[in-house]
Amino acid sequence: MLIRSFPAGAFGTNCYAVASGPRQECVVVDPGMDAVEPLARMLAQDGLKPVAVVLTHGHLDHTFSVLPVCDGYDIPAYLHPSDFGMLADPARWHGPQLAPLITGVALPDPSEVRPLDDGAVLSLAGVELTVRHAPGHTQGSVVFSLDLDDAPGLLAGDVLFAGSVGRVDLPGGSWEAMLASLRDVVLPLDDETVVLPGHGPATTIGRERATNPYLAEAAAGAGPAPRGRGL
Repeated sequence: MLIRSFPAGAFGTNCYAVASGPRQECVVVDPGMDAVEPLARMLAQDGLKPVAVVLTHGHLDHTFSVLPVCDGYDIPAYLHPSDFGMLADPARWHGPQLAPLITGVALPDPSEVRPLDDGAVLSLAGVELTVRHAPGHTQGSVVFSLDLDDAPGLLAGDVLFAGSVGRVDLPGGSWEAMLASLRDVVLPLDDETVVLPGHGPATTIGRERATNPYLAEAAAGAGPAPRGRGL
């Protein structure tokens, strides 16, 4: 399995390319702000050809470049339907402080985006991604499980970070839903699972289980809402 990534834009959103190996087809994950040119350079380094974009959720720092990437490579995008509204009306879901980002941004029409369903297995570019709905950061947040050859992997979006979790204070966020997602989706995973988050460095479930205070709160079934990370 080949995983390549770079931090895109002012928010440092991790944009990933996932492929079975060099010079193969690949899946692009979360092409955020100013991602088009660095993504093209990253793909060219390994001779990768994208066949789809998959989105962990609908916030602009993860979707900003999805339209030019999809149009440029003539490929589809996938998103959980609960976040389709973020594409149709981004101003409603991102808060007034982010209005400068929203002005002039072009996002795909939700009718042109393929839905992600909980439990679905996407077979794309020789890679199998298992979709798990994990709301809390947004209503339509998902994580993708995959096999990294030597360990299980998790493309975690803004559900789980090294030492933290996604913020829940934007429209559509819910700490109660986040606790349930951490408890039911994240905590059951093997300790060896490599977590590839939406921001910051990779980690493992075992490391987070031992050190992440929000996972401890989810395991205990209580705790205050996090300051969190993400847009």
